[in-house]
This record gives sequence, structure tokens and C-alpha cells, in this order.
Amino acid sequence: MGYVRGVNATSLNGDSNVTGADAPAPGRIVLLTTSHRVAPGLLSWPAWQALHGADRVLCADGAHPQLPYLREAGITVDEASPTAEELVDACAGGRTLVVVATGEGEPRLTDGLARLAGSGRIQMPDLELLPASYDLPGARLLDLVQVMDRIRAECPWSSRQTHKGLAKYGIEEAYELVEAIEEGDRDELREELGDVLLQVVFHARIAEEDEDEPFSIDDVAGGIVAKLIHRHPHVFGDETAATPEEVKEHWLRTKAVEKQRTSVTEGVPLGQPGLALAAKLSSRVRTAGLDVPLPHGEDVGYELLAMAARAEAEGVDPEAALRAAARAYRDAIRGVEETGGTGD
Repeated sequence: MGYVRGVNATSLNGDSNVTGADAPAPGRIVLLTTSHRVAPGLLSWPAWQALHGADRVLCADGAHPQLPYLREAGITVDEASPTAEELVDACAGGRTLVVVATGEGEPRLTDGLARLAGSGRIQMPDLELLPASYDLPGARLLDLVQVMDRIRAECPWSSRQTHKGLAKYGIEEAYELVEAIEEGDRDELREELGDVLLQVVFHARIAEEDEDEPFSIDDVAGGIVAKLIHRHPHVFGDETAATPEEVKEHWLRTKAVEKQRTSVTEGVPLGQPGLALAAKLSSRVRTAGLDVPLPHGEDVGYELLAMAARAEAEGVDPEAALRAAARAYRDAIRGVEETGGTGD
């Protein structure tokens, strides 16, 4: 952060340094921080109180987005960036100075104040960090949208991607997320959730450029919000549900009204793994109360179909069960490899 040179205690408060027994009261320094994810001017009441009650309000950035709103509220803000020593001197006599922090958070100033406080050589003013606005839950998603927008515009690879070109990455990231869940690795889980979220934001950003039917991440979010509210009448409406089974009943009923499907097989993606596909079809049949015998054949596929249907009826995810067995097989393979391939 660049500091304005030539600023001293006299230029800040009109008084020269006073030390010794006659030193005035040390005063107060308030570092006011704001979130760029909250609209400028929407500050907390303690922040407005501090600003209106200050003897001096300083800001190193003359283009700070909060300044127009502070001045509109009748607060005089001076563009200045004093050193820690100059700021402490300017508080002499019990004065209160508010520093409106820039986006970097004034690290040089806070470091300087920490060094002064640790030296024990001077009487320090009261130091206060006052957050004037806080991020709401989900606020960092705004950063992701902004970063994705810039990458789409400036990255030679990302700017050329299409929905079809990215499809394989969506599948890969979904599998990696499932693996992180099954392995119980919290760090991997957080990272893989981010990778899946990136796919959503990336596709939404590409969709904005469609000439015929564009939509944005806000449209995506708005759609799922409306769907969740509609399918949870026991939360947002007058319905009641005391058990998970009743919740599922609400979900299926409202979903059926929304989709107006003519077959229980509609909406089942055929591109999913075979066991998961078989279990999903079996679930749809059982939930609808249909009597559909399993087809028979000599191929091993029919045996797998019957096993998947049985697992689903027993409340077992056949895909997850097979992956668990495959991981056990993998561990057994490694065990044999570590012993030299003898199996003993």
C-alpha cells in the first residue's frame, strides 16, 4: 500500500508531539473494515456511530466505494495514509480517528501499530477493529461467479469450451466426489465439492452466451430454489411430515404434478452406470406399485439386473456396494504385491 508522504502529527491534528508527564490522553484508533460483497453504504449501526463520533476519518484510497455514501451522510473523509507513529500522535488529547480500510486491510499500518504496542516505549491509544459489514452465508459464491466470468473472457482454453466439451469433466468430478465421501476424507470432500461447483458455474457462464435461449447462474439458482420450496410443502407450506417416508411422499407427489410424465421411466438417465440404472428403474417400479416381472436371459447382464433389483428392494445401493467390494479387492491385490506376489 502506498503511503502519502509528509503527513505528520501536526498536519493531522494541528498539535505538535507532546511527551512525558504532560502527555495528553492517548485517544482511540478504529480500523473500519467492510465487505466488497455487500452493497456500499449498508453499514452496521456501530459503524455509523463510530464514523459520526470521530474527530477525523481517514482513507488511503480516494476511490474507495464507501466514500460517496459516507460523504452523502455528512461525514468528512480525508484521503491520507499516515504511518503508525503519525496516527498514534494524531490521537493525542483523547481524539478518535477512524481509518476506513482499503481492500487489502491496511497490513502495513496494523503491523506498525503492533510493533509500537510491543515496544513498550509509548502509551498506545485504544485500538479497535470494527467490521462495518459482514458477509452473508454464501457470499463467496459471488467471488466464484466473478472469477469465472473473467476466466471465460480472458483464458484461451476456457473461452473456447462448450457444454459438450465439458461434459466428461462433470462425470469425472462427480465420481471423485463420491470417492471422497466413501473414503471419509474431509479435505478431499471440500475440494471435490468445489470442483463440482465449478462445473455448475462454468456451464451457467457458457449458457449466458447462447443466442437463442440464454440463462445465467441466477436463473439456475432461482429454478432450484423454486423447486425446493414447491417440493417441501411441509417446510414452506401447510402440509405436515413427521417421517422421512412422508417427506418422500410429498416429494414424489409434487414432482409428478410438475413433470406430468406418461411413464415412470421418464427422467431416468440411461448413461449412468449399469447397476445404478437397474436400481433406479427397480425403484421407480416399486414406488409406482407396478407389477413388472424381471426379464430373463442367459446373459450375465440379466443376473446383475436381478441382483441390483434385489439390493434396491432391501435398501442397499448396489453401485456403492460393488465399489466397496472393489476397494476390498484392490487392498487384497496390494497386499499380495507387497508380499512378492505369492498370495501367502
